[in-house]
Amino acid sequence: MNLLVPLVVTIPLLGSALTLALGRRRPLQIVVSVLALTLVAVIGAVLLVQIDQTGPAVVQVGGWAAPWGIVLVVDRLAAIMLLVSALMLLGVLLFAVGQGIVDGDRETPVSIFHPTYLVLAAGLFNAFIAGDLFNLYVGFEMLLSASYVLLTLGGTGARIRVGVTYIVVSLVSSILFLSAIALIYGATGTVTMALIADRVADLPPDVQLILNLLLLLAFCVKAAVFPLSFWLPDSYPTAPAPVTAVFAGLLTKVGIYAIIRTQTLLFPESPLSVPLMVVAFLTMTVGILGALAQADIKRMLSFTLVSHIGYMIFGIAMGTPLAITATIFYVVHHITVQTTLFLCAGLIERVGGTTSLARLGGLLKAAPFVAFLFFVGALNLGGIPPFSGFLGKIALFQAGAEIAEPVTYVLMGAGAATSLLTLYALARVWNIAFWRGEGEVEDYESPMLDALLEDPDDEGAVTTRTISPLMTGATTALLLLTVSLTVFAGPIFALTARAAADIETPATYIDAVFPNGTP
Repeated sequence: MNLLVPLVVTIPLLGSALTLALGRRRPLQIVVSVLALTLVAVIGAVLLVQIDQTGPAVVQVGGWAAPWGIVLVVDRLAAIMLLVSALMLLGVLLFAVGQGIVDGDRETPVSIFHPTYLVLAAGLFNAFIAGDLFNLYVGFEMLLSASYVLLTLGGTGARIRVGVTYIVVSLVSSILFLSAIALIYGATGTVTMALIADRVADLPPDVQLILNLLLLLAFCVKAAVFPLSFWLPDSYPTAPAPVTAVFAGLLTKVGIYAIIRTQTLLFPESPLSVPLMVVAFLTMTVGILGALAQADIKRMLSFTLVSHIGYMIFGIAMGTPLAITATIFYVVHHITVQTTLFLCAGLIERVGGTTSLARLGGLLKAAPFVAFLFFVGALNLGGIPPFSGFLGKIALFQAGAEIAEPVTYVLMGAGAATSLLTLYALARVWNIAFWRGEGEVEDYESPMLDALLEDPDDEGAVTTRTISPLMTGATTALLLLTVSLTVFAGPIFALTARAAADIETPATYIDAVFPNGTP
């Protein structure tokens, strides 16, 4: 089983090199990319089943034992993230292939898209299995380099502008992360997380606090936690639909994963619970208020993405077994539903020619199946029973009620309000884009709504394009995956509870890396 662990990174990297060599042979590039991600998804499923039965898988790369060499660790949490990410990447890739078939790859040039996409996948997978902080940093840098290329595909002025902002913010975050690694190495003499967890408790409390704050600051930028989320709503909507879907579904969750990993393993007794709850409250509130003010579907979804990051920070801040269980479940839910909704936004853009609500109408008649896909995804994100969004929120609220402190009750109220406002924002999109008639778009007169719908970035260009069956099929498959989280909520919650139990006990992780005791 351990031999499978390095393959989740090497397969996408080899696939990237091969697709780059096959730059003029589009069908072969597609075959290689789909095969690479399919193999990783299968490996992720096998690892999850085996690890759930036998415990974490640990690989000492090159035969160099930790802490002298690179160590790769896959526990239940990492295996869950590997499998879900591989499935999302595969689904979005099929959507992109379908888009390329009907568009001729104007927005996602195949010679560039496929190699970069696989490098992005390798960076994601490497971050999830990294057993030391520097290898985690390498995973983030792979993500940064690949995501900048994907974000600026097509070379339009808007994409270059937001790409510059994105890369500057990401580089600042990387500098903070690298500085934190340097300080941790200076304080503990290692970057291996299992050994840091063993030694960090011996450091003075003020040193521990500084190291914790630096890591949190770096990861909060990547996770788009308020007030460090200012870059996201402008960056994501400008990219092609498949790229936006991957960014929204997965990139911020790498930051959340890093926060979960370091807070539970390195700083289990962190004094930052209350500050994190305040940040969670602000992230929920500011994010959803921003969503309500948007006149563009993709920008609205970007703000809801920020607001729902607040739920995950709330769970991490509580830190109880139930809270971590609910947080892991909510991360899985949010990855799938947010990716699906952004793909739906891509379909809406093709049918309606724009994602500006000021220029959309009649889509229920023009594309009833797209309307159905968006409707189900909206109900799920809004937390309507019995969907997984409702189940995840209820579990978080139950964890807050068990703590029974004033700050958790405030967060529970904010979470309930955010859920209702999310549903309102999505219902507004439904009413305007799908429900109102196409003939009402130009004749619609309402000073209040016109002011709300005024979009300074809307240039008035409306160009409808064909939707390929592969695009619809990929979106439908991801929607079915979101529904399966509801159908199989019991077993999935049980799995996330076992994952939470693992990470709530740092000794489990430490003993897996150092079975004979730490050096």
